[in-house]
Amino acid sequence: MAKSKNHTNHNQNKKAHRNGIKRPQRNRTRSLKGVDAKFRRNARFALIGSNRARAEAKAEAAS
Repeated sequence: MAKSKNHTNHNQNKKAHRNGIKRPQRNRTRSLKGVDAKFRRNARFALIGSNRARAEAKAEAAS
């Protein structure tokens, strides 16, 4: 009796490229899921401050 085949990678590369191999999606902000409430609250306020500073810097550069 012939040995049974253990592994083959035949056609897998073609199948993968048929719809294109895509990079993982980059999110604008990282998820705060599973982070403790104290940190999440502080991060929200920090983000507001960062956005405000960024807007002021942009306005300064424009003028």
